[in-house]
Amino acid sequence: MRRIKVSDGIWRVLLAAKAGRPIPATAAGDAAVALYAPIATAGRPFVLAQVGQSLDGRVATPFGDARDISGPEGIAHLHRCRALVDAVIVGVGTVKADNPRLSVRDVEGDDPVRVIIDCRGELAGDEGIFHDGGAPVILIQSRDAPQKAYPADVIRLRQSVNGLCPTEILEALSERNLSKILVEGGARTIARFMDMDLVDHLHVSIAPLIIGSGPSGISLPPIRTLSEAHRPAAELYSLGRDILFDCHLSAGLAVTSERKRQKIDMSDIETSAGVELR
Repeated sequence: MRRIKVSDGIWRVLLAAKAGRPIPATAAGDAAVALYAPIATAGRPFVLAQVGQSLDGRVATPFGDARDISGPEGIAHLHRCRALVDAVIVGVGTVKADNPRLSVRDVEGDDPVRVIIDCRGELAGDEGIFHDGGAPVILIQSRDAPQKAYPADVIRLRQSVNGLCPTEILEALSERNLSKILVEGGARTIARFMDMDLVDHLHVSIAPLIIGSGPSGISLPPIRTLSEAHRPAAELYSLGRDILFDCHLSAGLAVTSERKRQKIDMSDIETSAGVELR
């Protein structure tokens, strides 16, 4: 396990790498470079999913309190990830429950474009994320959702019985030159991108506390045997009191466009974040 300690110099190297500059050979062996360089230097569509959870796999209490699960260094890690991508995706349930700013206020860097998946047009337009003076907001909705006036760029996509297609969401963002994406929540949204093999890296940050009950960070469709489980290659890092698993989900996967365009049925999976892609 490698300890992450990001100096100002290393962080400037990573921000420069995001802008297309090469990483100096003298920095190549740094643990922070090993963790963050795949995000910063990705030259193709790249999707990172991030989950911060307790030892027992919970991301909040049953009453929705998700604050202070991750320690200060875990929060800084999340903000670094935001600073290295073009856009961050959350579902409508996350916006309703947490009123997030999705900024990089704890680190140097640019705030990502904020993308909200609100398939059925549940948001009113007066939520804080639309009026906090932060980065631009893109709203992803179904073509069948009620027409409302939002202070945001609204993308309306076709909806099947299984909801919006994550591949079509990524394609719509790519048309806006947003190709490096962080999928931050909630559980259903992360699961939809994972189950369609669209996630390159999954970061799971585990904090040393036991909540006992509450929602989990990822809710994939059920499997019958452990042979069907994801077994990604992973690197282990220390983030202060938190432990980070950097899981390489794209390693060894033979993914085709046909597979990516399939719609999955999540109707049997319930999460506190609600229906985010449907």
